[in-house]
Amino acid sequence: MKDENQLKISKSIFLIPIIYVVTIWVIYWIEIQFEFNFNKFGVFPRTLEGFRGVFLTHFIHSNTSHLFNNSIPLFVLLSCLFYFYKNVAYRILLIGGFLTGFLTWIIARDSFHIGASGIVYLLFSFIFFSGIIRKHYRLVALSLIIIFLYGSMIWYVFPIKEGMSWEGHLSGFLVGFLFSIIYRKKGIVKEEHQFLQTEFDLLFDENGNFAPPKLEELIEEEQNENI
Repeated sequence: MKDENQLKISKSIFLIPIIYVVTIWVIYWIEIQFEFNFNKFGVFPRTLEGFRGVFLTHFIHSNTSHLFNNSIPLFVLLSCLFYFYKNVAYRILLIGGFLTGFLTWIIARDSFHIGASGIVYLLFSFIFFSGIIRKHYRLVALSLIIIFLYGSMIWYVFPIKEGMSWEGHLSGFLVGFLFSIIYRKKGIVKEEHQFLQTEFDLLFDENGNFAPPKLEELIEEEQNENI
């Protein structure tokens, strides 16, 4: 029974990451195979037509390198999200993805902004800051691993590389940080240890001084038990 439960958990953890990664690869294959250009469906800031990109941008990529660079961190971070934060994982992914695209639509330069990088930065920021805020040793360790693997990503929230949507990265990073605060009590939460009181503890008062019960109290307690 235990092995079956672990198998179900494993499937649920990797299902969405696999579906997402496969989906963006299939969309890119369709674009190449039939010579489509999906870039025009990305976010184009502050225009009504460009607003559709808020929903579509996370599935569109410019080339194979762009797609590959997003696929691995997407799979890793989504798996972490659905393992440690399964109660809020869909809200983080769906609402967070929308807010990331929307914020990009508001603040970005006049250009088409595409790619799942906004989601990657959303997940990176949420998981990292959640581990720090919760002070949970497993999540802190996960945060350190995230920093070790993807720490250099932080620089790309600034306009340091031509042709890269740093606005999308910054939007995802800010939304992830905001969600880590909003959902700080959701998912794995550090539990306070509760200690059981024993008969030995009753021999001491609240100040730690030895104070055995009086004979009259013992007699009264025994009489109560016999009633």
